[in-house]
Amino acid sequence: MNEVTPRRRLIVADDDNDFREMVCAVLENAGYEVLTATNGVEALRLCETQTVDAAVVDLVMPEKEGLETIFEMRRRFPQVKTIAISGGGLGPGDVYLEMARQLGAAAALAKPFGNAIILETIRRLLP
Repeated sequence: MNEVTPRRRLIVADDDNDFREMVCAVLENAGYEVLTATNGVEALRLCETQTVDAAVVDLVMPEKEGLETIFEMRRRFPQVKTIAISGGGLGPGDVYLEMARQLGAAAALAKPFGNAIILETIRRLLP
């Protein structure tokens, strides 16, 4: 009997609409189910109401920024693999990405990144 593997459900949390839609399109075309959030509050709310496998979290967002979101997500929903993304902010982006790793992000990517990079990262985290 063949078992059907359920589609993996991901969250993309980014306040940049164009970037968020581009990442969603890449992930959906690869077969993932994608939920979207424009800030950390919305992303955490989705984790409360949905079964989520991974979350792509921008580090610079309004209401609840990414570092705080990743920390809270790792504490409350440890099964969710988090991927930090950042194009910088008030300082060098790599500093924020390293902080995200220290707070429990499973991966960290500097913007802009190619489609293959995000797909490879998710496939590595969700074998």
